[in-house]
Amino acid sequence: MYLRRVQRYDLIVIGSGPGGYVAAIRAAQLGLSVALVEKYPSLGGTCLNVGCIPSKTLLDSSEKFYEAKKHFSEHGILLGEISLSWEKMLARKGQVVKQTVGGVEYLMKKNKVEVFYGWGRFVSANEVAVDGGPTLYGKNIIIATGSKPSPLPGIPIDKKRIITSTEALSLPEVPKKMVIIGGGVIGVEMASIYGRLGTEITIVEFLDRLLPGMDADAGEEVRRILVGDYGVKVLLGHTAEAAEVGEKEVRLQVSPRKGGEPVKIEADYVLVAVGRRPYTEGLQLEKAGLATDERGRIPVNEHLQTAVPHIYAIGDVIHGPMLAHKASEDGIFVAERLAGRKPHLDYLQVPSVVYIWPEVASVGYTEEALQKEGRPYRVGKFPYRASGRARAAHETRGFVKVLADPKTDQLLGMHIVGPRAADLISVGVAGIAYGASAEDIFRLPLAHPTFSEALKEAALAASEGAPIHL
Repeated sequence: MYLRRVQRYDLIVIGSGPGGYVAAIRAAQLGLSVALVEKYPSLGGTCLNVGCIPSKTLLDSSEKFYEAKKHFSEHGILLGEISLSWEKMLARKGQVVKQTVGGVEYLMKKNKVEVFYGWGRFVSANEVAVDGGPTLYGKNIIIATGSKPSPLPGIPIDKKRIITSTEALSLPEVPKKMVIIGGGVIGVEMASIYGRLGTEITIVEFLDRLLPGMDADAGEEVRRILVGDYGVKVLLGHTAEAAEVGEKEVRLQVSPRKGGEPVKIEADYVLVAVGRRPYTEGLQLEKAGLATDERGRIPVNEHLQTAVPHIYAIGDVIHGPMLAHKASEDGIFVAERLAGRKPHLDYLQVPSVVYIWPEVASVGYTEEALQKEGRPYRVGKFPYRASGRARAAHETRGFVKVLADPKTDQLLGMHIVGPRAADLISVGVAGIAYGASAEDIFRLPLAHPTFSEALKEAALAASEGAPIHL
């Protein structure tokens, strides 16, 4: 009788994105034997290979090009004719991705995590078969298979002219015209990359604002930046209905959501960026006794356990924000619980960032969320045009907004549009995490002159009604 070979581990992690590989490392650090299963030939998932890392590389490169072309002369830096090498920009992006993925591979070896490349699927509640490899037995299993771009009815993605963010990061040329369907984080970041490089951009957004889910004032500030800096045309309250693909162009029909005549737009490419959906295809969840909900997510409890208690799910396949750092926190949380520790997890503390320039960052409640809950709050706001450091750096656009409880002064939210917002929001994250008051933020002895002083000013405005330097 033939007996299949089964390798046994304390933990099997399916998926090597920022949730999976971080969970694997943390579990190994805490003494568990760990196997990591990845269907693609490189580690890192969407984030490292075709998402966070390559997009931020192109955002930084395109921003340098735009600054050199548009603003260096204002600083007394006079250059000759500036030209773009798209090929070198893409090559640098590829090198950064390669180095980052290589770093994850090194960390697997360093922490003695066994990596199996191939499609992983459940055989039973404790067994995962790897195509082209062995069957693995896990005392515990983490599902960390991430998400995929959501499709849009009537706009079939062919990955040639109608594309997703994956293809948008590796186009063969800088387009003359591009339509972006979706004014969320991905759509806004892609508009920034190509707008800086000279592409004529049109954003089609179903809702009446950009960046839904983030602060409304921030969304409006971003709209002004996109329109003013790059000439982006923003069609709010419009829906994309149909697309006709030609050899070198796409003709897209859009209509006002509240009624009106349809509009036809022709472009080299149409980027569909209407969000992402959980990716669990091929896992054969039913063999483990699991199913997904109506939105394709795997239901979990407060400990991130699925309906089968020794199987956990993290990151984009469960509820909560679809963010790389949220997935990492999920992974650490599960790994530490398996090792007998008692970590905590609070998604209100997870910041959101848009890596355009100036950057946008947010943590805690928005005004809209507080209004929906019927919860009273105070607002403190400070514009960067009143900051000496911002004026010195020629970075006067944007603001810091602080939301606080009117009775206790507890910090409820912080929202930033401005230079280095992605880093500055860490002050708000710490404040939310440790129950700080707005006055606590104001009392921080932050260095002068820095961009961070705007946080103190906005906090004072929320706590006592007025900043010092405005």
